[in-house]
Amino acid sequence: MTFPELTTERLQLVEVKVEHAPALFKNFSNQKLLQYYGSEPMTEVGQAEKLVHHFNSSYEAKRGIRWAILLKDEQHFVGTIGLNLLSMGMKRAEIGYEIHPDYWRSGITSEALQAVLTYSFKELGLHRMGAVTFLENSASIGLLEKFGFQKEGILRSYIRQGGKSYDAQLFSLLHTEWTCHE
Repeated sequence: MTFPELTTERLQLVEVKVEHAPALFKNFSNQKLLQYYGSEPMTEVGQAEKLVHHFNSSYEAKRGIRWAILLKDEQHFVGTIGLNLLSMGMKRAEIGYEIHPDYWRSGITSEALQAVLTYSFKELGLHRMGAVTFLENSASIGLLEKFGFQKEGILRSYIRQGGKSYDAQLFSLLHTEWTCHE
């Protein structure tokens, strides 16, 4: 089973590999990045290596796909994007992404999201894409709304981080809506 690599104008989306673990650790130990992620900060590179193995086993089990986001020209790792809770039988998944704060508001996440949504709806034949955000994550909410995602409701005490539970906003985008926004 060949991992699906995606290419955009500025980006290359490739399989997350152990060689990406140091950069992944840099992201997942960054408090600013994790503010709205729902994860505790990593404290050692070994945790990033385990995450890489989790991504790979999830792909092999057909439960998810996670791409490393590389700047095409430099092959520089800036974050990841992927499908969680992938169900080919139900034709649905949830999108998730994180990008290093140095690259926020650069259009990179938008460019990667466009590629993954196109792949998901056209190549995988998915019908529904979900997304979950912290209520306060206005940047992610704005990005999702830009792509036509609709608010579905509040998931009470859905995300746990820093010893505290937080409500989350649930979004979805249907294939029929996506074709209107291409």
